[in-house]
Amino acid sequence: MKKTLLALAFFTVLATTAQTKSDLQSHYEAFYKEMKLQGDVNGVINALTHLNVLSPSQQRRDTLAFVYMKNNQHLQALNTVGIESEANDSDLAVQIKAVSLKALNQPQRAIVHFETMFKRNPSAYVAYELADLKIQVGDSKGAATNIEYGLANAKDDMKYAFYERQQPYEASLKAAFTHLKGLVQFNTNKEDIDAAIVYMDEALKIDPNFNLASLSKQALESRKQAPPTEE
Repeated sequence: MKKTLLALAFFTVLATTAQTKSDLQSHYEAFYKEMKLQGDVNGVINALTHLNVLSPSQQRRDTLAFVYMKNNQHLQALNTVGIESEANDSDLAVQIKAVSLKALNQPQRAIVHFETMFKRNPSAYVAYELADLKIQVGDSKGAATNIEYGLANAKDDMKYAFYERQQPYEASLKAAFTHLKGLVQFNTNKEDIDAAIVYMDEALKIDPNFNLASLSKQALESRKQAPPTEE
């Protein structure tokens, strides 16, 4: 009789636990929908975190990391999905790793994931990210390859967002690639400043309101006019 009672108690506990977990999951699923409806980012993060603990899945993990990334919480995003390149990473996870590592000023690590993005879904926008990052790490040859792809595949109506001014703005993607081409030219031969300026002028011809190209041209002209330094 004791054994029967113990068994009944055990299965009752199991059933109660399962019911409690199911109730909690239903609660947080409803909570998640409500937070999304209200646009409450912290609430969405809270709900997804609980759901991922109650019923872990790659999709929930990636979604949580994406919300962190969009909220500029890049460290939390990477803590959620990791920083290493994994063969079974979803496209979303690869994007999160690439964007967040770039935002955290880790260009060499970001390049790895942008390369994966480009292999899976080649695009002019990803080519721009790669060219920009490769210039930062001194890979002029690699950047040049991405720039040529971008110039060949960017459409006239494509834009890219820039943030060097207090007010963010968009510039022609073709102009942006041409600007990068000027930077590669300068890095390749710092003595021939005029050759780099030609590309800045070309970028400004494509998009006269491209502020970054204008700033780069001014910097090059100032360098050209500066007296030579004594060795």
